[in-house]
This record gives sequence, C-alpha cells and structure tokens, in this order.
Amino acid sequence: MPKKPRKEFATRFSASLPPQLMRQLDAMVRAKGYDNRSLAIADMIRAQLVEHSTQQSAATEIAGSITLVYDHHSHALQHLLNDVQHDHGAHIISTLHCHLDHDNCLEIIAVRGPAGVIRQLADELIGARGVKHGKLAITSTGRDLPA
Repeated sequence: MPKKPRKEFATRFSASLPPQLMRQLDAMVRAKGYDNRSLAIADMIRAQLVEHSTQQSAATEIAGSITLVYDHHSHALQHLLNDVQHDHGAHIISTLHCHLDHDNCLEIIAVRGPAGVIRQLADELIGARGVKHGKLAITSTGRDLPA
C-alpha cells in the first residue's frame, strides 16, 4: 500500500523588533486586513524570496507586467512598441491599452518567461524614446510557492 504524503505544519519562530517597528507592523496588519502578524510576515518573506530568486538566475521563470505611460501622438513610438512586442510574442501573454486623456496612453503588458529575457524586454520598452514612465513588476509563476 502506498504511503500517504506527510502533512507539513507551520514552523514557529520568534523575532525581536524595536517597539516603533512593531507598531508599524501592527498598523499595516490592521490596514491590510490580515488575520494575524504571521500571515503578513509570511507574505513579506514570500515577496522577498521571489525577488531574490529572480536576481540569482536569469533563467528563473517569472511572470509580471510592464507598465508604460506615453504620448500617443508619437507615432514612431507606437510603431516601435508594437514591433518590439511582436518580436517577443512568445513572452507576452496579453496587453491592455488605455487612453488616459487626449495626449497620454497607459499600456500594461502581461509577460512570462526567463527573468533575464523579461528584464531585457522591459528595459527595451521602458527605454524607448517617448515613454514618459515605465515599470516592471515581477512575481512568481506560482509553481514554486507553497499555498
């Protein structure tokens, strides 16, 4: 008869924090609606582990979004952004294009692939002449994270 997988339990540890930092942590826990400090701390640790893993290896698979704000009157820029996205179709999951006002557009590009490739793609798009602001937000694909 096959053995049942062992259920893993949470590991308890203690940490000492200066009083001001503890007050700030408790305020954040309340503001974000966490049930307890442990859940908030676990989320913060998980976020740092995701960031750390993507910096350790350019091959680590990540997911994320590249957010761009640019002047839509810059037709050369629109063509460049479109060409770059077509060249990286294997790593672009979806795009969302919004008109913020008469002059400015917001583009959100959902991406997935090796960290090095995604960072290079983001740098190319964000660095394009005419992009007013850009940002790469990364996360895990979820496969390597426990529930």
